[in-house]
Amino acid sequence: MPIEPDTKDWTWVLHERCPECGFDPLDVDRDDLGRRIRHAAAAMHQRMHGEGVTERPDEATWSPLEYAAHVRDVCRVMQGRLEQLLHEDDPEFANWDQDQAAIDGGYAGQEPEHVAAEVDVAATSLANAADAVPSDAWGRPGRRSNGSVFTVETLLVYALHDLEHHAFDVQP
Repeated sequence: MPIEPDTKDWTWVLHERCPECGFDPLDVDRDDLGRRIRHAAAAMHQRMHGEGVTERPDEATWSPLEYAAHVRDVCRVMQGRLEQLLHEDDPEFANWDQDQAAIDGGYAGQEPEHVAAEVDVAATSLANAADAVPSDAWGRPGRRSNGSVFTVETLLVYALHDLEHHAFDVQP
C-alpha cells in the first residue's frame, strides 16, 4: 500500500514547538545550525546500520531507509534553495513533491549503506553552507510557489526541523 501524501503546511514549525519531536525554533541559534544538521545526519546514518531498517512500522509510515533517503534529498533541495537565496533577489523555489520523489527515487529499494553515505555527504554540504552564510545575508528572502516566504535563516531552521524530526521518527 502506498504512503498517503503529506499535504500539511509545516511552516508553523518556524514559530512554535513541534509536539511530535519537541523541536523548538526559539531554541535554535544560527551559529549552531551546522553542528545540529551534522548531528541529525549522524543519527540517521547510525540508524541505517540497525535492525529493521527496511521495515515499515505500519502501512502508513515510511521505513527508516525511506526516511533516510528523504533526509538526503531534503538536504540537497534545501542547499539548492539556500544557494538561490544567496545569489538571487527574492527567488521563487521550484516545487518539490517529496512523496513523488520517494516513488520516483525508489526509496524503499535503495541500499541502506549507500543511503547512509549519501546522507553524510548531503548533510555535511548543507551544514558547511550554513556555517558559511555571510552575516549580512541571514535576512535575504525567497518564497515557495504557494507564497510562503522564507529567509536564509528560516529556511535553515525549517530544514533543521525536518532532519531532527526524522531522526526522531526512526529511533529504535
